[in-house]
Amino acid sequence: MSEPKGKAKQVVELVPGLHHWTLNDSRLGGARSEAYAVVDDDGAVILIDPLPIDEAKLRELGDVTAILLTAGNHQRSAWRFRQSFGAPVWAPENAYGLENTPDFFYVAGNTLPGGLIPFHTPGPVASMYTLWMQKHPRGVAFVSDLLVREGDGTPEFVPSEYQDEPLRTRQSVQRILDHLAVDIVCFAHGEPILSDGASALRRALREDLEAPAAPSP
Repeated sequence: MSEPKGKAKQVVELVPGLHHWTLNDSRLGGARSEAYAVVDDDGAVILIDPLPIDEAKLRELGDVTAILLTAGNHQRSAWRFRQSFGAPVWAPENAYGLENTPDFFYVAGNTLPGGLIPFHTPGPVASMYTLWMQKHPRGVAFVSDLLVREGDGTPEFVPSEYQDEPLRTRQSVQRILDHLAVDIVCFAHGEPILSDGASALRRALREDLEAPAAPSP
């Protein structure tokens, strides 16, 4: 099953309109995992890579109208919440390992519910996307599994043995810096960064101790 056991205890508002909950993921040996909800200007609630939580806590945010996945390995509670809320699931085109059929597939450049923009950031897997939005006055990036964060430290890359293309992961992070205005960074695993996120991404690249060399031409 894609859904971890247990439930998160609370939803925390990070900044106006951006909410977060976390739990220790039983499928990952108890490692920390994160989920998010965006409340649109019209009050619609969009769930991103949702983890188990009491549905009443999500209903308190408003009407859940869409569920977005950044990758196939982040199905989590999406299918159960689709049934509970009657909200469609959006997943990346060619997402691997989906246990059910999404209502919609997306590709780079589409506009998703809540005004989120998918930006193709492969590396951990081929079909992985960063979701970006402008939550005035801040740019918010949901970076999926590109990086993880331990406590309040510098974000780090997942060990190369757990990635399809570690070099491409680094290139994806650089492309985020080159093309997206990022202030808030929301990780799939680790405490979000709420200001000056671009500097944290640059620091992650600069302090990377396992950077793979580019192949010889």
